[in-house]
Amino acid sequence: MPKRNVDPITLSVVRGVLETTQREMTLTLEQTARSSVFNLAHDYSTALFNHTPEMILQGQDIPIHLGSLIPAMKSVAGFFDGDINEGDLILHNDPAYGGSHIIDTCMYMPVFYEGELVFWTVCKGHLTDIGGPVPAGYNPNATEIFAEGLRIPPVKLWDKGKPRHDVMNLLLTNMRARRDQEGDFNALIGACQVGARNLKGLMDKYGKDVVQDCIAELLDMAEAHMRKLISEVPDGTYTGTAILEDAGHGFGDFEIKATVTITGDSCHIEIVSPPQIPYFINSYEGNSHSGVYLGLMMFAQLPPPYNEGLYRCVSTDMGPKGTLCNAKSPAPHMNCTTTPMETLTDAVRLAFEQAAPAKVSASWGHANGCNIAGWDNRHDEEYVTMVLASIISGAGATASQDGWHACGPECCFGALTSGDIEMLEHSYPIIIHRYSLMEDSGGAGKNRGGSGTCWEVEPLDSPMTLITFGEGRRIPAMGAAGAKSAMVQPKVGRLEVTRNGETQIITENVIETIQPGERAANKNPGGGGYGNPFERDIQKVVEDVRNGLVSLEGARQDYGVVITDRDTLSVDTEATAKLRAA
Repeated sequence: MPKRNVDPITLSVVRGVLETTQREMTLTLEQTARSSVFNLAHDYSTALFNHTPEMILQGQDIPIHLGSLIPAMKSVAGFFDGDINEGDLILHNDPAYGGSHIIDTCMYMPVFYEGELVFWTVCKGHLTDIGGPVPAGYNPNATEIFAEGLRIPPVKLWDKGKPRHDVMNLLLTNMRARRDQEGDFNALIGACQVGARNLKGLMDKYGKDVVQDCIAELLDMAEAHMRKLISEVPDGTYTGTAILEDAGHGFGDFEIKATVTITGDSCHIEIVSPPQIPYFINSYEGNSHSGVYLGLMMFAQLPPPYNEGLYRCVSTDMGPKGTLCNAKSPAPHMNCTTTPMETLTDAVRLAFEQAAPAKVSASWGHANGCNIAGWDNRHDEEYVTMVLASIISGAGATASQDGWHACGPECCFGALTSGDIEMLEHSYPIIIHRYSLMEDSGGAGKNRGGSGTCWEVEPLDSPMTLITFGEGRRIPAMGAAGAKSAMVQPKVGRLEVTRNGETQIITENVIETIQPGERAANKNPGGGGYGNPFERDIQKVVEDVRNGLVSLEGARQDYGVVITDRDTLSVDTEATAKLRAA
């Protein structure tokens, strides 16, 4: 790596300005967006690129967004090569150009300084609708991508500073709840502008060359961190395999395998997955990069800076085109950012943990969520939204601690937020009867997995369409270091629809109509446990029972702890010792 004459104080300041710029872009999205997906759940990500374009800072946002931004930015810049001008603003969502799934829409703004392209500011956000036959985009009946929504290849929304109102009108005309989509588009534009303003101010203060030298140093620093980590792993080839369960599509379970080859201070990651299928869980190559990088970073746990330098010593092979993790058009794909990405992430993480068992950790709960849509009589307009609160699951346990509650799913890794229940009820004509942790949902282990959640809703005065997506409804989150749950059913996801006093349990991805007076409860899986659950401290099990995290039966079956009285929480030590010994 070349030595640069970079003052350490200036380097620290430039790094701080870059990080502050990214956070200000994120806050701009939160404070100016229209939909609850943006302003409550924070389902968006921001990043900064140099002119190369190489990611110089990835936001601490949604992991499943950020990996795909790297190939997407290169694809967009290549598409407009020779026609990138000051004042341009480019929109894109198409997985054929490196995008994740088409509901995640990206804005790219080139940043010029003294007539030269120097940076790009980039925002990606999950719109609440992208057109197509099913509200909110997730169509479990789609057999090709054209049945999922509007594909947007790289297109200029602004051309040399002039807004293309005709293009924007074309897009919005094809989307439901137009007011929400327009508001979120404006928020994405505003965030890019904020980033561009700050970067220009940084160059005004320190000069373009000094800023670029500092950024080059930060890229090299991240590369050095990753190379040092990999060099500490013994050379060799390591394999991890994870099972993607059949979520009602009738194709059976799938196996995704990751093979990691360590050579010196570099590694190669090869993915093997089955042929793509006519169901919405295929992943195009750009999106699969996110799953691979998330699995790598869960293992690596490196300090900042977080930029593309981390991946200079990492090469990938997603397998041949036409496979589940390297799909080609017209494969349907809308569910891909959760399914199969979380399974791909698990496979990569498991491969690395074969190489370094001391860094083993349990899997987080996989996404099992729902979208809702209908007519809002209060405003005489259609509403549609992805309910991010409905996919909040438990985090996996580690060697040092229990998993966090209500922190997942794995693909978002703690970056999503639920938002206030009252705000959701204010935004949409619904009543939320329950949003709570679920008893016995955390994976059993010496350290327990985090608890999943239940989100129960009823429409107010008109029918509501409810669409489910995801998996984790039969296979619980994987434990680690010998963790295993005896009680499986409470630890997997499901939808429970209550009509006329009867409750139907649904474990497939479906489109349901929920009438006023009926309820739909979406229940999410918890995270995996760590270590032998019969080695868990008895008093910790008692406290879990006291707090409603574990039932009396769960204490007995999962942890071998016999509690004789629910009120006093008395433990039968003799029966407990006998059960644990057996």
